[in-house]
Amino acid sequence: MPAVLPKLVTHPSVRKRSEPVVTASMLPYPASLVFNAGVIKYRGEYVMVFRNDYGTDRNGYETENRRFAGTSVGIARSKNGIDGWRFDPVPLIDSRDPGQDPEIRRFYDPRIIQIEDRLLLCLAMDTRHGIRGAIGELSEDLRSWRLISASVPENRNMVLFPEKIGGEYVRLERPMPVYSRGRDRFDIWLSRSPDLVYWGRGELVLGVEDVPWANDKIGPTAAPVKTEKGWLTLFHAVDRDDARGKNGWETRWTKRYTAGLMLLDLNDPAKVLSVYKEPLIAPDTPIETDEGFRENVIFPCGMVAEESGEIKIYYGASDTCVCLATADADGLLALLL
Repeated sequence: MPAVLPKLVTHPSVRKRSEPVVTASMLPYPASLVFNAGVIKYRGEYVMVFRNDYGTDRNGYETENRRFAGTSVGIARSKNGIDGWRFDPVPLIDSRDPGQDPEIRRFYDPRIIQIEDRLLLCLAMDTRHGIRGAIGELSEDLRSWRLISASVPENRNMVLFPEKIGGEYVRLERPMPVYSRGRDRFDIWLSRSPDLVYWGRGELVLGVEDVPWANDKIGPTAAPVKTEKGWLTLFHAVDRDDARGKNGWETRWTKRYTAGLMLLDLNDPAKVLSVYKEPLIAPDTPIETDEGFRENVIFPCGMVAEESGEIKIYYGASDTCVCLATADADGLLALLL
């Protein structure tokens, strides 16, 4: 399936690797799709926390109506953040864990960030009574985790800033106010906490109407990167055209996900200093437009700033694999200043 119209392209300052960095075939346990991975540098290595949906394949999904059996969250490590990934032998979290709270159905779409000496996870959390955003803490050896807090429904796509601001933890999030905003008119909000448990003082950061190429919804993606000019922040933006029909495994998939770029104030990150008025990353390569579960989807969950000034952007491609793009921090800032 070719890229959908209207045509959107990745900005030339962003360089995509031609092949995925992680695919389902690399995992040491059952995997159908591996995507939406958060990444940080930790103790001299790149640590990736990724989502894995398992239990079917394209033929089973399309012809036998065989849906995914479960979702897990796994961990991998690499010396260079590109290849040579070493996978833990079992997932960190699995939706079919018999010891899991029966209210919880699954965790997915992980982000990882280190704040001071704590490794923190942001996760989407499906429950019997709605979708919630969860925050957890990962052990130093990356072998276990504990749940710290979860929002009320309906909220997700939570991303923590990588340091306290004004002595508080700060997160971006995406509530889903269907009744007041209409179907899928979702925006980016910010809230603050003294302890990662109690969250409040919510503020609107960016509305979907502020993104010229989005007609459906927007939301946070990777944890922001601190620069002298402000917080360099990615977001996802969605446009939908119900005439698009089938794009991927499902009978109908009419949405396209792109990645946008904005700059937030260092001391008051609810204040938007600038928004780049075109997509930064768009699905425009074959693996993103005609080879995946949900085609025409770009979804970054990890952004790593290198000492050289390079920014590594890890993104899910078509909800199928983990891809990597790079850009220079100065080049991204030039789009915003």
